[in-house]
Amino acid sequence: MMHADLIDQEDFRERLVALGFPIPPGASAEQACEQAVSGLSPERALALRRLVEQLLGGSATLLPTVREAISRTLLPALVPR
Repeated sequence: MMHADLIDQEDFRERLVALGFPIPPGASAEQACEQAVSGLSPERALALRRLVEQLLGGSATLLPTVREAISRTLLPALVPR
């Protein structure tokens, strides 16, 4: 039997909460991303950047809604200015 690492909206939310972001239960991936980038400090931006690199570069499969939310909301917010 093959087991795939699958990251759904709840897994994604839990990872953000583990980093200290106040994401409410039941939040969609898009809502979680929006919440994470609001009031982003340099320290949190670094932690968030590491999480995104881990998720996008790892072997786990991101559900399309999670990948889209990361691409649409997190990546633009994490681009150095």
